[in-house]
Amino acid sequence: MLQDEFTSVLNVSTRDELLAEVIGFTRRLGFDAVTATAVVDGRQAESQFVWVDNAPKAYRHIADNFERGRVDPVSQHCKRANVPIVWNQDTYASAGLGELWEEQARYGYCTGIALAPHLPKGHHFFIGVDRDKPLPLSRSDVSRVTAELHFFAAHAQDATLRVLLPEPPRDTEVQSLTPRELESLRWTMEGKTAWEVGGILGISEQTAVRHLNNATHKLDCVGKHQAVIKALRLGLIR
Repeated sequence: MLQDEFTSVLNVSTRDELLAEVIGFTRRLGFDAVTATAVVDGRQAESQFVWVDNAPKAYRHIADNFERGRVDPVSQHCKRANVPIVWNQDTYASAGLGELWEEQARYGYCTGIALAPHLPKGHHFFIGVDRDKPLPLSRSDVSRVTAELHFFAAHAQDATLRVLLPEPPRDTEVQSLTPRELESLRWTMEGKTAWEVGGILGISEQTAVRHLNNATHKLDCVGKHQAVIKALRLGLIR
């Protein structure tokens, strides 16, 4: 996919624009349905959930059932782990929940990929794409699709939190980034690995990793891709 197909979601300002971007990406990826959810952990109250999806009306009683989510194996995986899950009927059958799969399969939710980056300050982002056909049999194809979804999530999480939350999390004062840290982020934005960044800047891979880790920490992020996106939003890099 082209870079613009990942970054255009950063420019949305309304729920409808966000939903259109998320659906457009999902269909280009080869899936029919999508859910993008922002979660804020409550300190004194229950956690807050806000989301966009294109679920059919007939499926709404399943999609909005939070009690179901407490046992759903895909939801539970995403609650515990940062790594994506590629799921199908066997995922539910092996958990003794085949009837849940049969219920949702009637509406086209037969297989899919889901992931949930866990962000600082009790913020979380979930995105899942689903379809009624099996995934490609090629492991490399599944890996490519999963990687593209992961990369898109790094962009969509920022837009989702900003657009859907009534009071978006405010950026605290950012510590000054050094020129090397900014250069490392710029080259990471271009898709370079830490080894390649080191070669470009004339430093070791270990030093490049340290610059990226420092920048990520200063920007209060949990990964270098999220740090790149936040640096772009703050105008620190272009």
